[in-house]
Amino acid sequence: MNRIFKYIESAGIATALVVALLCSCSDNEISRTQTEVSITYPADAEGLTIVSEEIKAVNLSTGQTQILPSKSKIDIVSGLYDFIYSAEVRFSSSNGTETSTMKGTLSGKAENVSITQSPCNVNIETFLSAENDDFIIEEIFFTGTLRPSGSAYYGDGYIKIFNNTDHVLYADGVGFCESKFKSTANTEYSPDIRKDTMTIQSLYIIPGSGHDHPVLPGQSLLLCDTGIDHRNANPNSFDLSAADFEWYDVSQNPSTLDIDSETVPNLDKWYCYTETFYTLHNRGFTSIALVRVPIDKQTYLKDFWYSYDYTVYTAAGAFPMQQQAFKMPNNWILDGVNLSVEAARLWNVLPPSVDAGWTHCGTTDNDKTRFFKSVRRKVQYINSDGTRHLKDTNNSTDDFNADCIPSVIELQKSVIATDGTKAETTTLDGIMPVN
Repeated sequence: MNRIFKYIESAGIATALVVALLCSCSDNEISRTQTEVSITYPADAEGLTIVSEEIKAVNLSTGQTQILPSKSKIDIVSGLYDFIYSAEVRFSSSNGTETSTMKGTLSGKAENVSITQSPCNVNIETFLSAENDDFIIEEIFFTGTLRPSGSAYYGDGYIKIFNNTDHVLYADGVGFCESKFKSTANTEYSPDIRKDTMTIQSLYIIPGSGHDHPVLPGQSLLLCDTGIDHRNANPNSFDLSAADFEWYDVSQNPSTLDIDSETVPNLDKWYCYTETFYTLHNRGFTSIALVRVPIDKQTYLKDFWYSYDYTVYTAAGAFPMQQQAFKMPNNWILDGVNLSVEAARLWNVLPPSVDAGWTHCGTTDNDKTRFFKSVRRKVQYINSDGTRHLKDTNNSTDDFNADCIPSVIELQKSVIATDGTKAETTTLDGIMPVN
């Protein structure tokens, strides 16, 4: 989620190895284990002080989440778990001449840990992120709307980015990208760069010379698919003709042309996999990241191409495959959000150093209830000037409200269901009322 301040891999510390002995209990008793959790802190994070910390255990079989009361002698029901660590910290940072104390977060995750035997030890490797001083993702509307006939409508997706700092930010050079890999399909890739690099299928950048697009504290920019009044094509949609930017594609197919809005300026398209027009994955299986790329377009397109091998296993046999895509280093990511659905999710595309959780619209693949819904970041508190401060802990499970009525639909009182029902209330984050 936040720009990574430092990524440190502790030498000599092995990956978490969870081993234990079956509990001796009768068949009609619930099996439990004694579990120990150890935390691997970044090796050269100077002057690291833990202000507060929390460890969550998510039972992947039942969906139940519990906050662990300690790291040792934890009595836990046997099962398959994700363990998620988060902490607020202070640490020292030096620029060569001066040392200052900074705020930040530690995050880490141990996934798919089998807790079936006692004693059990779980190790969580953590990553340090400095307190974000740049834009974050406020909202992602990827599901789209439905026509009165019930058919899916494309083109009204959008992403909101938010200035969560106490000073003006300039959006020039900020971009967004979508992952090529999906949370519903996990395989071994070679070379495997997933720990520190995002493999992407799109990249669009806000143009500008550096100070063309100021954004005040507590304010947003709306980046949309097509900046038109979509109600002209679908009465169940809404008006995006006043958006800040749109992503526009010059289609290579005359039968599937994109629309170039007359009122909304275009993002600078650096790359997209499609030769027609681009829409966000409307079932929510990808991850979205907000980035600042520190090199020019030509250098990026020349130097950041990624070829990888993997194997597809089917009933007919194993088939070696090769694909290519562009890659995005994690230390260029300002903020990232993992998306998925509970019934189909296999993994988080972005690592815990970017996003230790995930969020969703709908619960199953092709969930019909996902339309007219978005994910919206939670309000942490209201500033004295009335602006919002949004929650940002590098964990989308905690930071976002899922299955929300989109903010644009709320503000325009437009349609929230195929039958034409319209939004009646306005909220700050999909849950908290404006008042």
